[in-house]
Amino acid sequence: MAEFNQDPRASGPVITGFTAHGFKLDGDNLGPRRVESSLVLTPVSAMPWDAPALEALGIDAMAQVLDLSPAPEFMLLGTGAALAHPPRAFIQVMEERGIGVEVMDSRAAARAWGILRSEDRWIAAAIMGL
Repeated sequence: MAEFNQDPRASGPVITGFTAHGFKLDGDNLGPRRVESSLVLTPVSAMPWDAPALEALGIDAMAQVLDLSPAPEFMLLGTGAALAHPPRAFIQVMEERGIGVEVMDSRAAARAWGILRSEDRWIAAAIMGL
């Protein structure tokens, strides 16, 4: 009989579920909690994010990611309930700073965050609420 085991969780914050306007979190120093907003995740923290409209997304909204040391390998960008693309200028500026951006809907970004962090990847995520 085949047995499936859950991937081990990495240290740091993990999204464990969704709320109407945000996320359920665990794994940071604040314990299990709800964040009723968009969210920026780093390997060491989870912070509410006052996300602009996607078409207005600029580098100034990524201060928490850009301040991460060392810089993340790349950033997951969750665009809400559906996949949508941010301005090309935003992607170019992030890439010029050495941070690639992987764009997906927010549910996929939350799942990818958990998988990649279980592999101890040094990444960041900016995930818009549903």
